[in-house]
Amino acid sequence: MRVLLAGGGTAGHTSPLLATADALRRLDPSVEITCLGTPRGLENRVVPEAGYPLELIAPVPMPRRPGADLLKVPARLSGAVRETIAVLDRVRPDVVVGYGGYVSVPAYLAARRRGLPLVVHEQNALPGLANRLGARVATRVAVSFPATPLRHAEYVGLPIRRMISQLDRASRRAEARAFFGLDPERPTLLVTGGSQGARRLNGSVSGAARALADAGVQVLHVVGPNGDASPEPTGVPYVVLDFVDRMDLAYAAADLVVCRGGASSVTEAAAVGLPAVFVPLPIGNGEQELNARPVVDAGGGLLVADAALTPEWVASTVPALATDGPRLAAMGSAAAGLIPRDADEKLARIVLECARKAHR
Repeated sequence: MRVLLAGGGTAGHTSPLLATADALRRLDPSVEITCLGTPRGLENRVVPEAGYPLELIAPVPMPRRPGADLLKVPARLSGAVRETIAVLDRVRPDVVVGYGGYVSVPAYLAARRRGLPLVVHEQNALPGLANRLGARVATRVAVSFPATPLRHAEYVGLPIRRMISQLDRASRRAEARAFFGLDPERPTLLVTGGSQGARRLNGSVSGAARALADAGVQVLHVVGPNGDASPEPTGVPYVVLDFVDRMDLAYAAADLVVCRGGASSVTEAAAVGLPAVFVPLPIGNGEQELNARPVVDAGGGLLVADAALTPEWVASTVPALATDGPRLAAMGSAAAGLIPRDADEKLARIVLECARKAHR
């Protein structure tokens, strides 16, 4: 039995893809998995590192505004579909699974042309263009949030890797803080803008380094591959990293996280019971605020507009929260009760069901 998983670009697409791949192998070790991505995405590193073969096609970005690039889309899409059909004919999958993004529309169209069953998974509460299209031709449609407006949607949750879904933060705290060179006893703030980083988060939190240090709060700050943070030197640890492969240990080290509202960030923080300050990305269709809203409404996090996140806001709010143990414990409990931790296996079972029907 063969499965093709199509998704890439950022961790928002690659993380659930890899979580599904791992679940498929646990449920059926004989399944053959191939991933489909583009040459410019994070998948070029993380998919081979996870041990899965990767096929590449040309990306087909959809311009947000009319212009010359929009006129080029039909030709680019046609070329990418031809490339994808060639991959399908070579790999011969029994089912295609798409996670949205640049690589998925060619995969959806190619699967339809070859008469293959298609499973679509949407990460965000508000779906993007690729998955709105994919849902129209899909055999099954799975979503991460209950109210996601897609046709025939089945709520399964967001697949997250078992190193995170099974994480016991308390039991791993000492190991995690030693791993990052942090003080084992200080309250710890994690800052991450996702796989791409976030300039607003980087500047605002590092600009409040003195206030955080005065409260005894140490910081683990993941700035992203092109990000930067220059905190004022203090006697309290402030660790700046470009990228972290062991996000399970980053979550275990932390008492509080400041992050964006991407589906992976929201789901992972809530699943491990980590209180969060969500700062939704101010572009797009507003999906990041919708992603974070259920956790915030349940008391598991705070929601702050991007423009409102300043060094002054961080200094006046975060130190007091990061040092309030009872409030953090209540927030963590509220968040952890919302998120299904077995979405990876739920989605994998849907994929295997479709593949077995096609294989027969």
